[in-house]
Amino acid sequence: MSKINIAIVGVGNCASALVQGLCYYEKAETPEDSLGLRHLFLGGFHPRDIQIVAAFDIDQRKVGRDLSEAIFAQPNNTPKLVEVPWQNVTVQKGPVLDGVSQALMRVVKVSPKEHVDVAETLMRCDAEIVVDLLPSGAVKASQWYADQAIKAGCAFINTTPVFIASDALWAWKFEEACLPVVGDDLIDQVGATTLHKTLLRLLSEHGVRIIETYQLDVGGGTESLDTLERTRKVKRIVKTRSVSDVLPYEAEVVAGSTDYVDFLGNKRDSYFWIKGIHFCKVPMQIDLRLTTMDSPNAGSPLFDVIRAVKIALQRGMKGAIQSISAYAFKQPPQPMPQEMTERMFQAFIKGKD
Repeated sequence: MSKINIAIVGVGNCASALVQGLCYYEKAETPEDSLGLRHLFLGGFHPRDIQIVAAFDIDQRKVGRDLSEAIFAQPNNTPKLVEVPWQNVTVQKGPVLDGVSQALMRVVKVSPKEHVDVAETLMRCDAEIVVDLLPSGAVKASQWYADQAIKAGCAFINTTPVFIASDALWAWKFEEACLPVVGDDLIDQVGATTLHKTLLRLLSEHGVRIIETYQLDVGGGTESLDTLERTRKVKRIVKTRSVSDVLPYEAEVVAGSTDYVDFLGNKRDSYFWIKGIHFCKVPMQIDLRLTTMDSPNAGSPLFDVIRAVKIALQRGMKGAIQSISAYAFKQPPQPMPQEMTERMFQAFIKGKD
């Protein structure tokens, strides 16, 4: 199979997990080797077919360094999962725009270097897919990089909650450029939102009437810090809508409220509370806590999305790709039931989309 040349925007914790994961699964051939992945092969593509050819960031501790070193530079706090060899990819300076909030200014040291011509760099490196791993609140920056992807003839993966794939205007821009775009807001592999939705659907299908429920997240990574200041409201809207959609009736639902606790590091604690009634209107209540390492949670879905977008490129698909977006993102162009998204994604991989 041909290589999948990607460029990553933002060399933060998710980028660290992505790079380490590519190294970890490079030689995987058996189910035992590929524990942690949903698909070792997807459409004929193995994780080792994914090749990072360019990386952009703004922090002076990362800009100018090889990607193998930059992913472990502060303020990143993803644990070292594997030895990462020299990548021969130098992190280049991108524009700051709105990529640094007031809260992040305390932990990010902006490089004084001039930013590079991103579109020209993408073309020179033969990038074919741009993966947006910027902080959640970087609306202008995410849109700017989407525009650079179009100029360079690259597909675009938006992992942030900024509305790009789900925005009709941006979807039209990519369609006009004959390029695919997917997003928005990547679902974690073991995510609080997915677990919450699954529990509510299961209970509802078993005759439980949900009355009230909430989901609260507490984390120590830079993403949690940025979310607390800039995107708490929008993420709450997106997650609440996503969770509410699984119920066939109205209920009091709040999901996605986030707080920041620095000593948690890259760990995230998610709390769930569910109140309902069942047989003879007898009350029931569930209290749960889910603890995960934040950035590795994005690894398996991102592997699938990158390979799926490569398939879309090979087929000449353009605009927002619903099957990929609904499968792996909280805010796709058209929200769909989870069981339907799974069937649609598998049909897409088999060429039936």
